[in-house]
Amino acid sequence: MFIEVLVIGIGALTAAALLLIALIGPATTAKLAPVAGSSGATGVGLATAYALGILLDRAADTILTPYRRRLRTRFFSTNSAYAGARLRLAAFPVLAARADYARSRMRICRGWLFNSLALTMTADLAMLRYSFDHRLLTLYTATALGLVTAFGFFRAWRALTLTGYRKLAEQTGTSQISPSLPAQTQPDSVSPSEVQ
Repeated sequence: MFIEVLVIGIGALTAAALLLIALIGPATTAKLAPVAGSSGATGVGLATAYALGILLDRAADTILTPYRRRLRTRFFSTNSAYAGARLRLAAFPVLAARADYARSRMRICRGWLFNSLALTMTADLAMLRYSFDHRLLTLYTATALGLVTAFGFFRAWRALTLTGYRKLAEQTGTSQISPSLPAQTQPDSVSPSEVQ
């Protein structure tokens, strides 16, 4: 949990730094550059990244919860059915460990969906503030790449979430899959669990 929150927080901190660079401009940025490279700034940066990671993880979970619950209804008709399946899975340590790994990957994809959007916006703002060759081309390229990356993280999060619910239903014998819905195909190493 510590590592995944830090991985998410580093992206959020980078977006915040880009926003600051865009706001203060080139002259002030050049003056502050030596301070940013100090060991003290590194320690503060790691602590800040961790704190931002927690905030972003909770915000992303809150925003995506309604959609995640709709995905869950494909496999579990009620909250109690889902909770019961989670309890039954806990009796199998190997499966529970795989579920934790899957949850970690889902959190990272979820956090980086929002990081990608934030980094795209703040990078665009910073590029608009600074003068350099081929700025317009760079701006369009960065924007397109950021949006494609965000979409990729959303698709990965959705696929991992659906696969997790499907595997949880299969492994605990509580499958309520509608025959009209195709099963998601993912490697067997991906395991179940709702993102917290």
